[in-house]
Amino acid sequence: MVDTSWRRATRSRIAVAAAPKSPRVRLMTSAIILGVLAVTVIVVPLVVNLNQQFVDLAIANQPPSLAHPFGTDEMGRDVLLRVIYGLRVSLMVGIVAALVSTVLGTLIGALAGAAGGWVDRLLMRLVDTVASVPHLLLGVVIVAVLGPSLTSVIISIGLTHWLSSARIVRSEILSLRGRPFIDAAIVGGSSRMRVMGRHLLPNVAPQVLLATTLMIPHAVWHETALSFLGLGMPPHMASIGNMINDAKRSLLTGGWWMSLAPGLVLVIATLAISGLSGVWRDRLNPRRRSELSW
Repeated sequence: MVDTSWRRATRSRIAVAAAPKSPRVRLMTSAIILGVLAVTVIVVPLVVNLNQQFVDLAIANQPPSLAHPFGTDEMGRDVLLRVIYGLRVSLMVGIVAALVSTVLGTLIGALAGAAGGWVDRLLMRLVDTVASVPHLLLGVVIVAVLGPSLTSVIISIGLTHWLSSARIVRSEILSLRGRPFIDAAIVGGSSRMRVMGRHLLPNVAPQVLLATTLMIPHAVWHETALSFLGLGMPPHMASIGNMINDAKRSLLTGGWWMSLAPGLVLVIATLAISGLSGVWRDRLNPRRRSELSW
């Protein structure tokens, strides 16, 4: 029999030596991309004031050029400026909606895990009931009831994306309740609220922050889908979903740049956020390597 132990040892050494490099490259690349996008969406609107009602048919439907790097749309508006303004809206919606959904999910998950019994069963049945309805369909209903606006989109995403946070927090608290330091705190006379605030919630904080970060790109895509359906921002206001919705008519006439620019920027931004989330997830759980594709 051929001894292959040295081969296995060599592969293990190579894997250990190479493992840290990929997360480090992913972290640096994602951080640089997000840094550039963040500076752009903050600085450019302060320097260049985009008139959302601007119409100049003399320069409409122009392909990319030096004057307009991303071309112009059917109203003569600069696509690059509208992409920057639209990305600012999408990122703001994604961050705020992710915070809303994470706070709501954390409260429900913590209550279910700490209370147990019929409270846990009731809240988990609520989670299963909401999960049985497609997120997009429920979001459309909420926006239709509240009316298309930025606030309605944030509320819609926050009320439909808290389920994963609730399940994560509940499972973490259930695993922590049996730890010796929790028993010691209870024996020492700590109240249930004190145990929750001093011991349980601080220990689930890393998982909650990770869930928030992972929720941001999903919320951005959800906002884009609602705007694409005409249920997001007002039609004249720049948002990634509105731009893609407007550009679908131009694809038949050869205006490919109108949909390429917002779609490409959206994909790059969400991949960068997902890259940072993947590195963070690997550091919280080193045994599980992220399988995000670039």
